[in-house]
Amino acid sequence: MGSGGAPGYAELHCLSNFSFLRGASWPGELVRRAHELGYAALALTDECSVAGAVRAHEAAEETGLHLVHGASFRLEDGPELVLLVPDRGAWGDLCELITRARRRVAKGGYRVRRDDLETLGGRCLALLPGPERMRSPAVHAEEAHLAWFAETFAGRGWLAVHQWLDGWDRVRLQQAEAAGRCFGLPRVAAGGVLMHVRARRALQDCLTAIRLGRPLPQAGFALQANGERHLRRREILARLYPPALLAETLAVAERCRFSLGELRYEYPDELVPPDETPAAHLRRLTEEGMHRRWPQGVPERVRRLVEHELALIAELGYEPYFLTVHDIVRFARSRGILCQGRGSAANSAVCYCLGITEVDPARIETLFERFVSRERDEPPDIDVDFEHERREEVIQYIYEKYGRERAALAA
Repeated sequence: MGSGGAPGYAELHCLSNFSFLRGASWPGELVRRAHELGYAALALTDECSVAGAVRAHEAAEETGLHLVHGASFRLEDGPELVLLVPDRGAWGDLCELITRARRRVAKGGYRVRRDDLETLGGRCLALLPGPERMRSPAVHAEEAHLAWFAETFAGRGWLAVHQWLDGWDRVRLQQAEAAGRCFGLPRVAAGGVLMHVRARRALQDCLTAIRLGRPLPQAGFALQANGERHLRRREILARLYPPALLAETLAVAERCRFSLGELRYEYPDELVPPDETPAAHLRRLTEEGMHRRWPQGVPERVRRLVEHELALIAELGYEPYFLTVHDIVRFARSRGILCQGRGSAANSAVCYCLGITEVDPARIETLFERFVSRERDEPPDIDVDFEHERREEVIQYIYEKYGRERAALAA
């Protein structure tokens, strides 16, 4: 039981406004409201997207709420599915699935097939919700879908039961109980949440009408039957769900311990010759650049700056990042494409030696810690401008070198 006698609860099916024209609340609003209600955890499961994950993570860090990452999908040849991330490997699987699904169709859509999930890696947990629109007690996921789900997600799949006070709650419970017995699937409570508070109902209706391209008065049964798809008080949930289904939400959430804080930047390693380490390769390129910049002799002050920077870069493991940017700039200059680094990178003697920037550290007072800091514990940001008429050549070089599977254009 939670505080005040209310049962503990973790919301495992929740969409934010990053599910375009479906969710009516920001990720941070959902996280903060879940914290206010005393939820044990909240899963953000936007449709074929983890775009809201960072905002949710930041809000969870502020509040101390246990955040579960995931996503929901409408299968091309099956029902809706919710995937939850228990660990770092599963996060990689989920991101790979989203990328694969988005690349199959035109921008704005996606396509997920059963075989995508069968070859995913076996690490994501899964919820199979019942249909949103029920017209008769006989309507339920087809037996073939249930059999496939039970086999594909054995030991990591649940039937998600929604209770929305729309007249079909008892039917949903009965059908989930029968399907669970037949296919050996455990049941778990879930809200199918679209908003953090009931007051967002009007906005959610407007979003639905826009998505369907209809005037609001003509949206009819496409609108939600009521305002129940918000984060509800645990006392209310206790009246709607059997205790076992609420307790199961805690068990599922407990298996999902992945946090975005575990992620680190991973840079290409093919830029480093087989007989060198990244640190040795960066040092060699930097020293070559020093002699090129100061052919008459490198000033002692510059040498000290370079040694200080290389030591800090090595301590933080950022050599691959510098090598990646150097490679792109090297390509541009080899083709006569005008380019120049700017911003805080101008404080780096290493960047000057590598030809990334053009601000001579021997002639100004630099502060490398403005650029790379041990305290910030985050990689530097090297901004490089390329002449716009030939920028596409640089973009295509990156795609050709690293492949479409590893390179992306971010607006």
